[in-house]
Amino acid sequence: MTTSTVDTTQELAAFLRTRRERLDPDAFGLPSRRSRRTPGLRREEVAELAGVSIDYIVRLEQARGLRPSADVVEALARALRLAPDERAYLFDLARQRPRNADELATTAAPPLARLVADLSPLPAMLMNHRYDILAWNDEMARLLVDFDTLPPSQRNSMWLCLKHPEIREFYADRERVVREGIAHLRAAWAAHPDDQALTGLIAEFTADEEIARLWAERDVKVNGRGRKVMRHPEAGVLELHYEVLTPLQDSDQRLVIYRALAEESRSALDRLFTTGR
Repeated sequence: MTTSTVDTTQELAAFLRTRRERLDPDAFGLPSRRSRRTPGLRREEVAELAGVSIDYIVRLEQARGLRPSADVVEALARALRLAPDERAYLFDLARQRPRNADELATTAAPPLARLVADLSPLPAMLMNHRYDILAWNDEMARLLVDFDTLPPSQRNSMWLCLKHPEIREFYADRERVVREGIAHLRAAWAAHPDDQALTGLIAEFTADEEIARLWAERDVKVNGRGRKVMRHPEAGVLELHYEVLTPLQDSDQRLVIYRALAEESRSALDRLFTTGR
């Protein structure tokens, strides 16, 4: 991994190969794995399922400069049984998903920054597509870290999760959180292939052997909501639900809101925030 922008031709080839190799022939009524030298479906099988030539699949997987049409991308997504996030990723790599005309956000839109403050006492923050934290309220700072004490390069939710010496240990199910974070980064990387700052951030992360291994698996996922269990040094174990909202007016910015899932966590948050004040 280098700090160059995305080589979408190479990534498209690798992504198609990994997804083909993950498929179970039994699920398609094809000869079992025992009669195969390599895992997954054969190229000719994917070609038949997608309605394209074997040579076309070979050239795609060898990164020989093809740019498939939207119809072909859709056919490949069906043939490979891609999940919705993987399908969107494939469309991004093939440059067939419409781009948003909005400029990339590096500062918080003022109405959204005010909304983040108004959401107190719910912890809330505003991020851009590369997970830079653009605005936050006092409760989010108490839950995670005093963002004002961090250099701007570290005010990034992915950096905090993967690199911050204390916060990276917050999560009870750290492996799942890390896997999901890397899958989110991969989706952002394909959607913004010319963002040098994002690519540089990924290069920093993948210098770590564990993260590089997970990155190479090419998982793609975007969670708009979910659950996290934190072991907070002051509040104890917290079960939290998070929701991610995308404003229509500023679609490169994402509003993240946390709330407690159970009464014990709610009481613990109340004590934490009261102490903070």
